[in-house]
Amino acid sequence: MQRILLRAKIHRCIVSEADPDYVGSMTVPYELMRELDILEGEQVDVANIANGNRWTTYVIGTDKPGYFGLNGAAARLGKPGDLLILMIYGLYSEEEARTHKARIAFMGPGNKVERIQK
Repeated sequence: MQRILLRAKIHRCIVSEADPDYVGSMTVPYELMRELDILEGEQVDVANIANGNRWTTYVIGTDKPGYFGLNGAAARLGKPGDLLILMIYGLYSEEEARTHKARIAFMGPGNKVERIQK
């Protein structure tokens, strides 16, 4: 049996910009993508703490540290200043699932990483 588990999470990042005219996606800093092993184009579930909206999109990277952007239709689901939770899942064998630990980035003021749990 295979199981889908949380693989990576960005907890409480702040929306930097919402651009409805940009091709749909969620912009995440490359540095954080590398740290959490998130690939460009990878599926991400987004939960907006400010308003309860939840949606699925894909990740694109940026060289801008601390920048998290809502693009395309997602820009209608949040606004700059909103707190988000980003969740990336993986498919694991039963054996892998028993020992798997998600990588979680806990964000602080200014969208700076306070700590990463591995």
